Amino acid sequence: MLRNGDARAPGRFRPGTRGTRGVSYYEGTDMSAGEKSKAKTEQIVGKAVRKVAHAVGDDTTAAKGAALETRGKGRDTKEKAKGAFKR
Repeated sequence: MLRNGDARAPGRFRPGTRGTRGVSYYEGTDMSAGEKSKAKTEQIVGKAVRKVAHAVGDDTTAAKGAALETRGKGRDTKEKAKGAFKR
């Protein structure tokens, strides 16, 4: 008899796994939609911070905005690569 947390039980819940709490094996594997939105958000916020900082003349904040934008682009590239391997 397989129990609820047993790894061999198909379609059962895996309690205690990070990020997939209460989601079945078949439904909880794709987190890319949230990651893609996070990537786009980082790109947009980074670009806005960079442009406002350049307008004001604050080079340090402009660099932080550029770093945030670059991190978002990197995250987006990672998600696109993950999507390419799923097909």
